[in-house]
Amino acid sequence: QVQLVESGGGLVQPGGSLTLSCAASGSIRSIAVMAWYRQAPGKQRELVATITSSGSTNYGDSVKGRFTISRDNAKKSVFLQMNSLKAEDTATYLCNVAGVTTTTGYVLGRAFWGEGTLVTVSS
Repeated sequence: QVQLVESGGGLVQPGGSLTLSCAASGSIRSIAVMAWYRQAPGKQRELVATITSSGSTNYGDSVKGRFTISRDNAKKSVFLQMNSLKAEDTATYLCNVAGVTTTTGYVLGRAFWGEGTLVTVSS
């Protein structure tokens, strides 16, 4: 029903920047909430940031002031601008969407996940 494809991950030095993108496809009319999560090896999945269709944002404490989430509703895409990256930001970053309304007007009652893109912060 809904497919999510992330891109933009890679290797970056501490203090550097990276922008992640996630594009949703399928029979989608609108998406209420789009979000980024991350999961480092041996750690629990952690909320990075969320953004609603009206543009309201929320950030995890560890990324406030360094990361910015944005979205393009027409392109059904969400972005994560990451600045001042630290080694502890190393993780697989996963895109998540919830409150999907299909082209037939049906609201899907589950969230969807992408497969993730790896971000490695290292010198």
